[in-house]
Amino acid sequence: MICGSASDISQQVLRTDVAGMPLEWIDYREAVRLYHIEQVAYACGSRLYTVFGGYSAFNGRRSKIHVNSIIATEGTSQGLSFVRDRYVPPLNNRTLFKRDANLCLYCAMRFQTRDLTRDHITPLSLGGKDAWNNVATACRRCNNRKGGRTPEQAAMQLVAVPFSPTYAEYIYLKGRRVLADQMQYLLAHIPRSSPLHARLSDHLSEGVDIFDESVLSRF
Repeated sequence: MICGSASDISQQVLRTDVAGMPLEWIDYREAVRLYHIEQVAYACGSRLYTVFGGYSAFNGRRSKIHVNSIIATEGTSQGLSFVRDRYVPPLNNRTLFKRDANLCLYCAMRFQTRDLTRDHITPLSLGGKDAWNNVATACRRCNNRKGGRTPEQAAMQLVAVPFSPTYAEYIYLKGRRVLADQMQYLLAHIPRSSPLHARLSDHLSEGVDIFDESVLSRF
C-alpha cells in the first residue's frame, strides 16, 4: 500500500552518491528497494510518499518506508569524477528542446514540442556535426527557410549560443517533473556561468514549485 496521491507516486526521486553528487532519476519502486536493502545513507528534500508493507509476527506492527525526493546511496562515484568532468550527454530532441526552453533560436518564439525541429547550425552537408554545440531548436518555418545553409548564408541570426550540458544539467533535462527542492539541489552542481543556472535560479526566486514542460513555456 502506498500513501500519497497519484502525482506523488509518479514523481521521480533524485538519487545521489554518499558524497552528494547527483547520479540519476529513479521511480518509487527502485527507491523502496534501496531503502529495503539498506543502501540509503541519508535522505533530504520533501517526503513524497509512504509505502506500507506487511505486519510483524513479533510485535504486530506494520512496516513502512518513507520516501523522500532526494536520497543518497552508499558508496561514492569517485571513479566517475574523471568521466563526469568530460561527460558529453547523448543528444536527443526532447532534451535539446528543453535545453532551449521550447524557444526557436531563430525567431525567438515558443512552440509546442510537436512544432519544433532540430536544426544543424552548420549543415551536415557542409561538414557540420550532430553535436550539442552545432544544433539549435528551430520552428518548422525557420528550419525550412534556413534550409541547407549556415545562418550567415541565410541572413538569419541565433538569439542564443548553443551549449553542451554538463552532467548535472543533463540530469535536470532528463527529469520529467523536477520539484523545487530537487532543482535547488541540482543548481548547486550547475555552473553559475550556465544559461540554465540563471534561468532556473530566476524561477526558483519567483516561487516555482515544479519544473516541467508546462513551466518551460513561461521562460
